[in-house]
Order: sequence, then C-alpha cells, then structure tokens
Amino acid sequence: MSSYVHDPNAVLDYRMSWAKWLEEAETISTSTWIVPDGIVQATPAPSNTTTDATIWLSGGTVGQEYRVTNRVTTNLGRTDDRSITIHVQER
Repeated sequence: MSSYVHDPNAVLDYRMSWAKWLEEAETISTSTWIVPDGIVQATPAPSNTTTDATIWLSGGTVGQEYRVTNRVTTNLGRTDDRSITIHVQER
C-alpha cells in the first residue's frame, strides 16, 4: 500500500496504477473511490484511463491518517480494491 504526506490546505491528485495487475487485453471498465470522513474528494471529479485511476483530495486533520480505497471492475468482469494511506501534516 502506498503512503503519501498531504498538507491540509493542498488540493492534489493521487493516481493508482493497475497496469501490473491487469491481464493482456484487460482494461478498467469502472472505477470508484471510497473516501473516509475527514478528508474531502475534491474537484475535478475522479477519472480513469484503461490502466489508471485518479482522485483529487483536499483537507484532512493534521496528525490523522486516512485510508482511501480505489475499486475497479474490468472488461473481463474482475473486481478488486487497492488502498493508499494519506498522512496529513503541515508542510
């Protein structure tokens, strides 16, 4: 699981690459993000390509950690989750 330091005043994008997990000719059909209370899914809206998913986050409480999860379903019908940890600190 990847870990990132995030300033509470920042609005940043976080990308999840699924390329190594995908089979040949397999692509991401849908991508959703599970964002816990305390950190905000910001604008622009989450997006994905055939191999990557991106979310923009803002806010958070200094000293807190947040686990943000990306759930994808592929054109082959497989579904899986991957998470990142966001550590909120003043930078």
